[in-house]
Amino acid sequence: MTKANILYVEDDQSLSFVTRDHLEINGFKVTHCADGHQATKVIEGGLDDFDCCLLDVMLPGVDGFQLAELIRRKDRDLPVLFLTAKSLKEDRIHGLKLGADDYIVKPFSIEELILKIEVFLRRNRIRPAHELEEIGFDVGKIGDFTFEASNLHLSHEPTGETRRLTRRESDLLRYLSEHRNKVIERGIILQKIWGKDDYFLGRSLDVFISRLRKYLSADPKLEIENVHGVGFFFKVKE
Repeated sequence: MTKANILYVEDDQSLSFVTRDHLEINGFKVTHCADGHQATKVIEGGLDDFDCCLLDVMLPGVDGFQLAELIRRKDRDLPVLFLTAKSLKEDRIHGLKLGADDYIVKPFSIEELILKIEVFLRRNRIRPAHELEEIGFDVGKIGDFTFEASNLHLSHEPTGETRRLTRRESDLLRYLSEHRNKVIERGIILQKIWGKDDYFLGRSLDVFISRLRKYLSADPKLEIENVHGVGFFFKVKE
């Protein structure tokens, strides 16, 4: 089996040595960058070889937030995990809004870090066709749209416009579509799509809901409503 390749950006020499050593012991291939400028060159050279990114937030020159923006311009699906000494919720929310998948606060345990990486890698793999059938909704109509969940395509039939979704956007729209015209609790969505119910991931969910509303706005028959204190209601008028 091919080893997962991790782009690891950390300027703390001692921490990076220990973390890289443990990751390699656990079967990962690690490409380490000691600062943001070095990481920028690697990212601009292409991300096809990488399966996950670990970014320290506080980096000299180019910080982790700037690197995340650069990564998202090149690859909307590559898992990004922030490593941060900051505990301010504004910083965590900012990172999630940039497209990061999660964060881990220093000092962290290697076991927790490896667990998070493995969860991201499992989620980001393309599911085989038979698994998609077991999950349910894959290709279908949503109002004026055709949604191909496994191919990450959302097509607006009247205009012919096709949008490529991120894996997370597709998973969320799939789940909403499977439970259309029903109230869905926030906590259940977070557990199903992100794997845990967390305040900061809840803010990330709000960002993704806003994106889907924008994507679906061409069809007035579709509406994702907030149900105060509970969750969301995906109204689809047939």
